[in-house]
Formats: sequence, structure tokens, C-alpha cells
Amino acid sequence: MFGVYRVFVLLVFVSQTCNGFYLPGSYMHTYSNGDSIYAKVNSLTSIETELPFSYYSLPYCPPLEGIKKSAENLGELLMGDQIDNSAYRFRMNTNESLYLCITSPLNEHEVKLLKQRTRELYQVNMILDNLPALRFAKQNGVTIQWTGYPVGYSPPNSNDDYIINHLKFKVLVHEYEGNVMEVIGTGEEGMGVISEADKKKALGYEIVGFEVVPCSVKYDPAKMTKLHMYDPVPSVNCPLELDKAQIIKERERITFTYEVEFVRSETRWPSRWDAYLKMEGARVHWFSILNSLMVIFFLAGIVFVIFLRTVRRDLTKYEELDKEAQAQMNEELSGWKLVVGDVFREPELSKLLCIMVGDGVRITGMAVVTIVFAALGFMSPASRGMLLTGMIILYLFLGIAAGYAGVRLWRTVKGTSEGWRSLSWSIACFFPGIAFVILTVLNFLLWSSNSTGAIPISLYFELLALWFCISVPLTLFGGFLGTKAEQIQFPVRTNQIPREIPERKYPSWLLVLGAGTLPFGTLFIELFFIFSSIWLGRFYYVFGFLLIVLLLLVVVCAEVSVVLTYMHLCVEDWRWWWKAFFASGSVALYVFAYSINYLVFDLQSLSGPVSAMLYIGYSLLMAIAIMLATGTIGFLTSFYFVHYLFSSVKID
Repeated sequence: MFGVYRVFVLLVFVSQTCNGFYLPGSYMHTYSNGDSIYAKVNSLTSIETELPFSYYSLPYCPPLEGIKKSAENLGELLMGDQIDNSAYRFRMNTNESLYLCITSPLNEHEVKLLKQRTRELYQVNMILDNLPALRFAKQNGVTIQWTGYPVGYSPPNSNDDYIINHLKFKVLVHEYEGNVMEVIGTGEEGMGVISEADKKKALGYEIVGFEVVPCSVKYDPAKMTKLHMYDPVPSVNCPLELDKAQIIKERERITFTYEVEFVRSETRWPSRWDAYLKMEGARVHWFSILNSLMVIFFLAGIVFVIFLRTVRRDLTKYEELDKEAQAQMNEELSGWKLVVGDVFREPELSKLLCIMVGDGVRITGMAVVTIVFAALGFMSPASRGMLLTGMIILYLFLGIAAGYAGVRLWRTVKGTSEGWRSLSWSIACFFPGIAFVILTVLNFLLWSSNSTGAIPISLYFELLALWFCISVPLTLFGGFLGTKAEQIQFPVRTNQIPREIPERKYPSWLLVLGAGTLPFGTLFIELFFIFSSIWLGRFYYVFGFLLIVLLLLVVVCAEVSVVLTYMHLCVEDWRWWWKAFFASGSVALYVFAYSINYLVFDLQSLSGPVSAMLYIGYSLLMAIAIMLATGTIGFLTSFYFVHYLFSSVKID
């Protein structure tokens, strides 16, 4: 809904005089010299534990006006973000070095907590004008950029830990002139247009970069206790000697200071996120994806051509025979033509199949729409939580499509609408129920660890309200529409007695499991970057590539499932329904296996059973969603293929 509104407003104002506009991100702020700007702090995060904690769970300096939480959307709450105000104050274009506060003597609990957070590599995530703090570090002669800075550090071959208590900030600013361009901005700050009347107000400076250099500096507590917050202190260089750094131990009083330098930059507002969205190994990423695309297109093209020629030859031979020859052929030959009386026989667990197809339609639709909007720039990283919030909203409203698809398939299989309400309820509760159980178990683990990643009980009730007040009614409405839709008629009659299926030399499920390797070939390169984004705290913003991979995955899933269905029919195996579903849906097994491989070989720093359980739980939920989506794509394609195949043959 918000996306439609933004497009509408954009069209309204496009006739105004403008040289350009900026769509993704938040509304631009301009500051005059001396304007106060306060930084915000997000949850402490670590790639070792994946358990976020509140910034003020450690003895940091609280702001003078008290700690205030920022308004957060649904996606931010589910991701464990907790954005608070902080005591760090900047004044536009004023370079200064300031004192913040000094702690009371550290007690045993505070020392233990600081040492634990330091050794678990926790990062402080600071935000200024909606930009995360960026830190540059050198490893093996290569400059690597990170968001945030560490709580502290532990020197090698030492049992001591040192806290980061002095921060050197560099704020990059760009001088904005209101007569250069009109700006349309969107995001969590709302929408605004800088008009002629506001140009004088808009003249000023915009923040286009936020960098930090963390230091550990030992101060004299006797001198520091005489100072007040924001009193000036001498600028310091980050000491390299450990005896000049602030050690973490009992009865120590830690002084927090910071300095800020404002630097003019040629970077403009629309380009300020470019520094964050640069992915490491970009060339490898591009060439790997292109190579994967070419290989998959080549294989899929060969399979598709061979398949078309085979089916066309079979149909031509079958149609050219007269009725007597057809009867003789039916007696002598084997193949898909012999299962004409069983091919549309109701499968086992038909209700479960309809439920999974209904939920698969919803998940597929949600994925396609979300990735399309993200590729167009509507899911800017500046709008935290927007991606997850958009996915949840789409999932809720696509309940109509889920109910319609599931009930219509039910009517086709059963020949009647009886029981459609029960089916619609099951569709509305199947995948959300699985997700609810997994997230509840993981939430208990997070609660036991006092992590901000735990979902508050109030949010639980909000999610339940969304589920039963929006998703369930819309799914029931979609099911009702499914009962009114035209019933799909089978082109052939089903025999009363099932045909015996010939014995196979090898179990058919081996072929079904093997079929998932081809769809997985389209995914595994992109999976590495997605997993790195989720678990290593990196930004993922190559949604254009992801959209191409998704479209390719849809094509490959459809082709693989159709080919496997045809192979089963050719050996007189008419039980194709579930095999068509799992032929493409089996890719989820490989995705889950890859996630375990990633845990073992790429997340070696992940420590503790709670962290491993979180990782496995979220990976399992993702694999189930992928199975439902890819299985549905393969099944629906195979269904219409079988329907077309048997409606194209003249059968008495």
C-alpha cells in the first residue's frame, strides 16, 4: 500500500521543475553550522553468538535526558534491533574533543560481562543521520570495512582485556544548495518535497558519511571526576602501548571521551550508501553468477528440446494409427499411454497436497513481489526492517491466492466443494503454525540469554492478531472464490480398479531426490552471499541478480518436474502427483545441507549451543519455505502438462 502511495505522489510531483529525485532511503536532512546532531545506538551484535544485546546492558554513558527507545517497525523488532538515544552529540562543522562521563568503580558482574562481550567479539552499532558508523581495518595488507566498532580487544598471548573508551569520529558532509535540485525522499522518516519556499531552509549541509576509529586510552580518574559532560578535553592519539590502554578489571573507573572531525566531501546524498553496499569479491560474485546462469540455461535448453521432440514423436505415432492399430499398440507397448485410466486417480494424502500447494503459491508470490520491489529500489537499507515488514504484509494479503489455489485443486481432485472451509483453515495455519512453533522454541532460548533478539510478549499477541484477524479471513475468502471458479475437468475417465505398477530396478525416490540438484545449481552461488549477509552482518543489495536467479529457478523447477513426471509415466507409474511436487521441492534438502556446511566451514567462530540452535532453526524454516515454493511450481507445471498431454490424444 505504501509503495503504491509513493508512486502516486511521485507521479503528481513529476510535472514540477526538477533536475532529479532520490527514491530509496529516508528524507534528506540539512543542517546549519552549529546545529546539534545526536547519534543513536542499536543492539550490540556478534558474529560469534548471533545473540543481540542492549547497548545499555554494559556500563556506557547514558544521555542527560534519560534513555529513550526509538519507534521501531515490525521488521526491526523481529530482527532484534533496539535503537536508543545516546550521549554522543555533534555540532555541525565544529571539530571538538569532549568528555562524556566516568563510571563508578567496576564490580565483579560488570567486569565479567565486559570481558565476555569483548572475547565474543561484540560490536557497538552506532547510527548518525540514519547512517551506520563505518570502520576500516587492515588484515594481511588488505583494507576491510566493517559497520560498528568492537566493545574491546584482547591482545594475543594475554589474559587481559581492554575496553574501547575513546572514539575518533569523522563526519563527511556535502554542502547542499536548494536551487540545484528538488528532492523527493521516502523511508521511515516519511515523504517530503523541498519546494521553492523551503530552499532557504534547505541551504546547509547534508551528512554523507560516518566513520569511526576506536581507541583504548587510560585516563587519570582524579582529574576526570572534576569534569562535566561535554567539557573539552585534549585530543589524543590512539596509543599502541598496552600500559597506556584502559584495562578491564575490578575497581577500575572507565572514562569515556570522543572527538569529531567534519570533512567536506564531493559525495552527494543519493550516493551516500554506496560505501556500505560494496560487496567483497564483487568480481567473483559477478562472474560466478553469470557462469551459473549460462550453464543452467544451456542444460535446461537441452532437456527442454529433447523432451519436446520425444513427446511430439510419441503423439504423432499414436495419432497416425487407426483404432485397430491403437488397440493393438495399447496391448503390446508400454508407456504413458497405458496409464490413461489411472493418471488422474486421486493421490494419497490429497488434502495435505492441496494445503502445501496453497501455501506454496503464497510463499512464491511473496518472494517474487518482494524481490521485484527490492530490485526497483523500494527496499532501501536506510529503511531498517522494511524488507521483513513488506514480506509479512505480502504474506498476509496473499492468503486470498493461497485459499483460491488450494480449494480449486481440492475441487479438481474430489469433484466437489465439500470440506473447503476446513481446507482453507488448514492452509491458513499450516506454514504459519510451523513457523510459530520454531520461533517459539528459539524465543525461549533467546529469553534465557536475556537477548534483545527475543520477541516481546506484546509482539507475540500482535502477530497472532495479524494471523487470525487478517490472514485467516483472507484465506477463507480466497477459498470461497475457489468454490465459485470453473472446475477443471479431467480429459479422460478414471478406471475403478487401479492398474498395477511394474516393478522398478531402483526406487523412484532416488530419481526424485537427484532431481533437486539442477535447481540447486542456480542457487548455491547466491546462497553464499545471502548467508554472509544474514550471519556475518554484511549488507546484501544485489537484488537485480537475485531476481534473475529467482526467475531462472522457476524455469528450471518447472522443467525438471515435467521431465521427471514424463519419465514416471513412461514406465507406467501413474502416481506422479507427489513425485512432481518433490522433484523440484527436493532442492530444499540441498539448501539445508548447504546451510549445515556453511555452519561447519564458514561460521567456525560461531560458539555455544544456543547460537547453533538459532542458526539451525532459522535454516530449517527457510528450507521448508523453499520446499513449499519450489514444489508448488513443479507440481502446477506438471499438472497442466499431464492435462494437456492426455487431452491431446484421441482415446475412446
